[in-house]
Amino acid sequence: MKNAIYPGSFDPVTIGHLNIIRRAAEIFDHLTVCVMVNAGKNPMFTLEERVDLIRRVTQDLPNVEVDSSGELLADYARRKGKCVIVKGLRAGSDFENEFQMAMINHKLNPDLDTMFLTAEHQYTYLSSSMVKELGRYNVDLQDFLPQEIIPDFIRKMNA
Repeated sequence: MKNAIYPGSFDPVTIGHLNIIRRAAEIFDHLTVCVMVNAGKNPMFTLEERVDLIRRVTQDLPNVEVDSSGELLADYARRKGKCVIVKGLRAGSDFENEFQMAMINHKLNPDLDTMFLTAEHQYTYLSSSMVKELGRYNVDLQDFLPQEIIPDFIRKMNA
């Protein structure tokens, strides 16, 4: 069985993230979307809220599970068993950072490989940070967020 982990902060999960999830779910038998704790970020949504949002937008994908972790990705992957890390790349600038992280993860867990999926062209500009900035200006978010979670995002912005 081919297993993969798609890690990220997903604050919030965007349609670009969802595109990577759907594509990875077609490639692998089982995909775990793991909401990771990133000490360098101050998230808008709690860890539990982000897990719930992703579960709601992936409920139609039977081979996708959603989890969370505060440990190193290499350790989380070791605990999950033999698997591949899936990372989405929007631009060349993403590659440098993600390549470095892939090498570190492989050093910490030699059984761990990383597969890069390039963003489809219509999502190359999209990031959670950009969506939050647009949300501050009450922009229509249907081209940026999954429809199901837009009300949650607006509520959080107005809180």
